[in-house]
Amino acid sequence: MIRKAQLADVPVIGQIINDCAEYGLMLPRPLSALYENVRDFHVATQDNRVIGVCGLAVVWANLAEIYSLAITPSFRFHGWGKQLASACIEEARKLGIRKVMVLTYEQQFFLNMGFSLIDRQKLPLKVWNECLRCPKNQACDEIAMLKVLEDIPELQSPRPDSTDSEQYSVPIVRKNGRQTPKSSQNEETQ
Repeated sequence: MIRKAQLADVPVIGQIINDCAEYGLMLPRPLSALYENVRDFHVATQDNRVIGVCGLAVVWANLAEIYSLAITPSFRFHGWGKQLASACIEEARKLGIRKVMVLTYEQQFFLNMGFSLIDRQKLPLKVWNECLRCPKNQACDEIAMLKVLEDIPELQSPRPDSTDSEQYSVPIVRKNGRQTPKSSQNEETQ
């Protein structure tokens, strides 16, 4: 059975992910991060026992990342990974996200799921946030792959790594109760 993760699942999720991380297959995840992001995860269960996990992180309006796909050793190669990844892809579809990416060592697995190889350098900078704490930061050998959900329309949104500065207008309520706009470049405070 595949379902959304619950708080009670977090210790087992952490054990499954961190066991795989010990073999260099993915980044380790502290329990605090797993509790904070529990809504990202789907779990596979058999006999009410969590046997696998997969996360989906929204990166930007048109991009999500599948991450921390891990199955306990005795349940690998039985289709659980595909079911978990498919659940995350369906969640992206329901959210209206057109592109799903993954950084992986399992190229053939994701090719079989309809992903294509892409140049990592074309991914937005926001994707590399986790790379800062990775021991392979300067010598990353993960493969970047992307799946485009053709049935989802492209959203018009600014680029996540855009450096355009915008001027915002913030209303200031004066003592007499009137609102006047305050420019982000205007330092007047009354």
